[in-house]
Amino acid sequence: MFDDDDPMLERVRAIALNLPEAAEKISHGRPAFFTKKIFAHYGGTEKLVSGKMVQHPQALLVLLDPMDAEVVLDRPDSFVPMYLGPSGWVGLEITDLDDEEMRELIVDSYRNTASARLIEVLDSHE
Repeated sequence: MFDDDDPMLERVRAIALNLPEAAEKISHGRPAFFTKKIFAHYGGTEKLVSGKMVQHPQALLVLLDPMDAEVVLDRPDSFVPMYLGPSGWVGLEITDLDDEEMRELIVDSYRNTASARLIEVLDSHE
């Protein structure tokens, strides 16, 4: 479901794996980044009202605070990912994100899933 040499995936890896104790695993056929809990997925699927499923192979899925998620979902390059959307996850096409924007989204998602200890480590390095 993904190409390990995908340059967009490399962009996500460069940011996500630089966070304290972050690791990568394959979850449901796609790369996922986690500490104890997953904080980012690479690629996702959107289910339209019509029932049609749309693949987003080069998307970043993140778990944001509800207010931030609402703002992100106003973007035309965003979508509610199937299965994860009801839990507050949002998806964005990576081609539309610059590295700083992507880092901000990944770090926000990391903060929403990481332990207090890891957040302290993150804050001490920023």
